Amino acid sequence: MHAIIPVAGFGTRLRPHTYSLPKVLLNVAGKPIIAHIIDDLLANGITSATVVVGYLGEAVEQYLRNRYPRVPLHFIEQEQPRGLGHAIWTAREDIPNDGSPFVIALGDTIFETDLKRILSGNTSAIGVYEVEDPRRFGVVESEGGFATKLVEKPEHPKSNLMIAGPYFFRNPSMLRAALDELVASDRRTKNEYQLTDALQMMIERGEQFAIVPLLGWYDCGKPETLLSTNRALLDKQSNAHTLPRTVIHEPVFIADSAVIVDSVLGPYATIGAGAHIKNAIVRDSIIGDEARIEGVLLEGSILGNNVQLHGTFRQVNAGDSSEIDLR
Repeated sequence: MHAIIPVAGFGTRLRPHTYSLPKVLLNVAGKPIIAHIIDDLLANGITSATVVVGYLGEAVEQYLRNRYPRVPLHFIEQEQPRGLGHAIWTAREDIPNDGSPFVIALGDTIFETDLKRILSGNTSAIGVYEVEDPRRFGVVESEGGFATKLVEKPEHPKSNLMIAGPYFFRNPSMLRAALDELVASDRRTKNEYQLTDALQMMIERGEQFAIVPLLGWYDCGKPETLLSTNRALLDKQSNAHTLPRTVIHEPVFIADSAVIVDSVLGPYATIGAGAHIKNAIVRDSIIGDEARIEGVLLEGSILGNNVQLHGTFRQVNAGDSSEIDLR
């Protein structure tokens, strides 16, 4: 089965990290975001993929070709960021034309679901997730387990079910026709061509979309959500670590090539390949590859690749009513 994975976004909410690295290659719980997604797809029967790239697309292609050398991958560039619907339309030639089903999986959010159940269904399907405020997402109205209406970023949503993906299509030709019409008629919502609008066109033409509630949906779009995703994924891992002269509070991920000396790690620390950490405390943080850290306490932090951070611990003996500024 084929998958289309759009990853062309700029990742502006994750700057400065995404100035030099595409969002989908940011490390979370031991591997890049997109690796979590593709590993899950491959484990559930996906055999090939089209990746729609844009900003820093060469880095995405290089990483994926190196990691998955035996998986047939096709890379297509979305030259202008005109919405998710436009990204899929850009890859329309890779939508199966022989009637075989296929999947769209968003490349920047990690989902947890029974994917085999979705892929074996008799109808098309959409993964959904309940959120408190769905106004910045596509929203699903449903009845009897099927979507009745899809609305992109409504001001007054009638449901708390957001469209989270993955998307499974039993009738790919209908999707392609809807996308062609969407672009040809210049139909936009929030000034973008929305996949949600194309799916709504399909529903109006008789296509059924079963709604499949996700067990977990992990947003990676902002620093705080990237860290919360790191915590959630580390909680699901069962690795146990022992290092000399270092205290480890599980759960953590420590790359085999990382060097840790006289430090305290965790809980919820992800340490990248080749990182060197000495005389430091690191918790609830993501540390990139080849980073060098010494003499600091880090919490709620994200450090990119090759960062060098040096500080000093202080000892303070202060009496009542003291006022101390350690800047």
